[in-house]
Amino acid sequence: MGEVVRYTYRLRPGMQSERALTDEWHRCRFLWNEAVHQQKSGARPTFGRLSKLLTAVRSHNAWLRDGSQVAQQQMLRTYAQALDQSFTVKGRGRPAFKPRKEALLSLEYTRRGFRIRDGRLVLPKGTCIPVVWSRELPSEPTSVRITRDSLGHWYASFVVRRDVSSLPEGAGGIGVDWGVTTTATTTDSEFDLPYLGHRKRCAAELARVQRKMARRHTGKRGPQSRGYERAKREAAKLHKKAARQIQHDTCVWAKKVVERHDLIAVEDFKPVFLAKSTMAREAADAAIGAAKRELIDRGVRAGRKVVLVQPAYTTMTCSGCFARAKQQLGLDERTFRCTACGYTAGRDRNAAGVILAVAERGHTSVDDVRQSDHPLRADGPVAV
Repeated sequence: MGEVVRYTYRLRPGMQSERALTDEWHRCRFLWNEAVHQQKSGARPTFGRLSKLLTAVRSHNAWLRDGSQVAQQQMLRTYAQALDQSFTVKGRGRPAFKPRKEALLSLEYTRRGFRIRDGRLVLPKGTCIPVVWSRELPSEPTSVRITRDSLGHWYASFVVRRDVSSLPEGAGGIGVDWGVTTTATTTDSEFDLPYLGHRKRCAAELARVQRKMARRHTGKRGPQSRGYERAKREAAKLHKKAARQIQHDTCVWAKKVVERHDLIAVEDFKPVFLAKSTMAREAADAAIGAAKRELIDRGVRAGRKVVLVQPAYTTMTCSGCFARAKQQLGLDERTFRCTACGYTAGRDRNAAGVILAVAERGHTSVDDVRQSDHPLRADGPVAV
């Protein structure tokens, strides 16, 4: 059957096509906000109820009839799904209003609402948009989502089905420990992900553009000038460039790790607390959360065994004999020395070995593993 994936391409719409897409977005945004208003008034709008209301409203509203019914129905279906998830998923908020000047454009069409002709994306009402085909589609797309980012760049994301290529047998397992100076430290130094510092390299240029923004900011005296908007766009371009570089390097690293290993033991690290520390800027530049998510997703799709190990006591436990240090290591102590067996290694490298050892025994925490479980110890169990 294959797997369902998204293939994203850059769009080059002309002025008329861009105006048509923007008008269609305002119609869909209007329907979304009306559904939110109904939900806040006490009713729980389901997709069936919203579809009936859409049919009734389009019959006497020429402005809505000028748009695509497929895109409008898909917007209401997305709202109904988001509302259902807010009731079932704990901590997920209800769908909110989409402001005109802040919400990013997003339109979705099913197979009967678009087609590809002569390398162009043809939408309802005669909208024809050139597509930058950076790679071939593996199969006929079933739907497409058109988006516009904060820089005004247009993208088309096609949902397709592709055959799953079987990966060769891996060479065992690997443990991954997250950090800031080195984004990912593994049990094998060949697969380490160093701190790339893409945002750090453009910090000087970004600071110059931000100073320009500050000089041209008019405060509360009406709308901002065009010069301010140009400077703001320059800053956004720098942020976007660094984010793309980080995403590319992370994908290449995750693919390399997944192709070579059968078992991937990942530290279940949550870098939220780093935002309040002195390492906030470096942690944001390292993008630990994005790297972790990419590695897990690729491993699951490839059929590899991915184990999330809790980070508690991983830096205090010896990967050679599983003896635990009596005191917690300070952040300035980068070398781990075991007083029980004399094993010495880098702090993060030792933690990666502990994470892998825990996962190999079928556990998710160091507390679940005893020293007697380790094959190197034959002198009987020792209390942890």
